[in-house]
Amino acid sequence: MSDVPREFVFTRHPARQGLVWLAAAYAMFRAHRLAWVVLVLAYFLVLLMVRVVPVVGPYAMTVLKPVLAVGLLAAAWTQERGGTPALGQLLQGFRANLWSLISIGVFFVVGITVAVFASALVDGGKLVELMGGDGAMSEAELAAALADGRVQLGMAFSALLSLPIVLATWWAPALVVFQDARAGAALNASLRAALANWKPLALYGLGVFFYGGVVPGLVIAVIAMVLPSDAGRLFVIALLLPYSLFFAATLHVSDYVSYREVFHSGETLAPLSRGS
Repeated sequence: MSDVPREFVFTRHPARQGLVWLAAAYAMFRAHRLAWVVLVLAYFLVLLMVRVVPVVGPYAMTVLKPVLAVGLLAAAWTQERGGTPALGQLLQGFRANLWSLISIGVFFVVGITVAVFASALVDGGKLVELMGGDGAMSEAELAAALADGRVQLGMAFSALLSLPIVLATWWAPALVVFQDARAGAALNASLRAALANWKPLALYGLGVFFYGGVVPGLVIAVIAMVLPSDAGRLFVIALLLPYSLFFAATLHVSDYVSYREVFHSGETLAPLSRGS
């Protein structure tokens, strides 16, 4: 780590820490469940409002994600120091190094776009053609297209190229807001720290897949076996909607938890000052 700027020194953690991050994040969420649900709902509502803007909406939504994510990081920071997450913190990113945060969002959009278009190098442009369709494709046609070996190869290639983009932006917003980093320095430090902590991040990813994919899938399968289709569908919605909100909130809190442990391991927390 000698080539990492001094102010961005990070700690390597063992693989098991990935699950510790999730458990600690859930404990924080559970302590202020209602406040976190309100924050996360507001976060998604703002993104949805941006998303529906004609033409530029989808791109603007992705660019603004790091800005809004800072609000959730600030809420976790406050809670860890004895405060309570507040809805007003959601816009904290607009008051803290805004242009660096927007630059991170632009980097993500451009990087993922390049990764997707690069799939043409291995699949002859099939994936790009599929993603650029008019949306009139039926479910059967979509399934057949996704079963195409060349499309699958293009997807795998794009995912591989996207991985460093995701890792570079993983902790970059936190580095900008908590350590006053410029966008480039934050992206660089996040990528280095993520590569050094690939084992806990891999286990973290498996945990996310299990709780975000396997558990809901099993619940849906069990309900489908014991209840009629209409009643089962309503029961699934009633059960999985709050679960999804709780899970999404836990993931956002885990962004802060993992950042704290990687970049501030062992530091003593300063209590909130009066009026914070």
